[in-house]
Amino acid sequence: MTDPMPGSIRSDETLLSIVEAVEALGEAGVTEIADQVDVSKSTVHGHLTTLKQQGYVVAEEGRYRLSLRFLQLGEHTRTQTGIYNLARPHVDELARETNELANLAVEENGRGVYLYRTQGDQTIQFSTDAGDVHQLHCSATGKSMLAHMPREHVDEILDEHGLPAHTEQTITDEATLHETLVDVRERGVAFDDEEYGEGLRCVGAPIRGPEGDVLGAISVSGPATRLPEERYREELPDMLRRAANLIEINLKQY
Repeated sequence: MTDPMPGSIRSDETLLSIVEAVEALGEAGVTEIADQVDVSKSTVHGHLTTLKQQGYVVAEEGRYRLSLRFLQLGEHTRTQTGIYNLARPHVDELARETNELANLAVEENGRGVYLYRTQGDQTIQFSTDAGDVHQLHCSATGKSMLAHMPREHVDEILDEHGLPAHTEQTITDEATLHETLVDVRERGVAFDDEEYGEGLRCVGAPIRGPEGDVLGAISVSGPATRLPEERYREELPDMLRRAANLIEINLKQY
């Protein structure tokens, strides 16, 4: 475990570390979890007992796994974002029309979080896990959102998370990123040309509220071999701008 942050409660940090360890291990006994978290077995057992009593873990033959209570919490949190229910049908339609992976994301604590991901019928399968977290500076959804945030908020995000490189194409210079964000605002879409993952391309568009504030972003991604220049630079941007516009119209009437 890392040292507690000022003002934090050590026992709470231990409990959360145990939950994260069980998530990472999938299913584990007390000893494995204690080794992972680096606390005593008695401490782990006590926290697991509480979690089990409250319905957050399931114990079978001395091994523990997270319960579906987290699914209930996650679904409740997702539907409270305000754009999930309105945007999901359009994300589904993008996946059907493009036969690629379509995404809906929001920003939280300076990172992008996928609220919803769905894939068309393709042989190459990608992760469609909701809740996946990604960097903003190297993803199409992330740059779509950054481009419409106040400069002060963008600077706060960059100060906290930096510009780590994921591939040789990742933007790692602040001046270059800000130039790119100007282009995103002018075009209405953002491109990820193998910046997040080698061999992958993605196009994203922001979703903005009635007051112009950015609420999230949608995107379509796939292998670069399936997204040649015309499709990548023209066809997909038109589709994403159209879908984002429909979502924004519905938001005004919501």
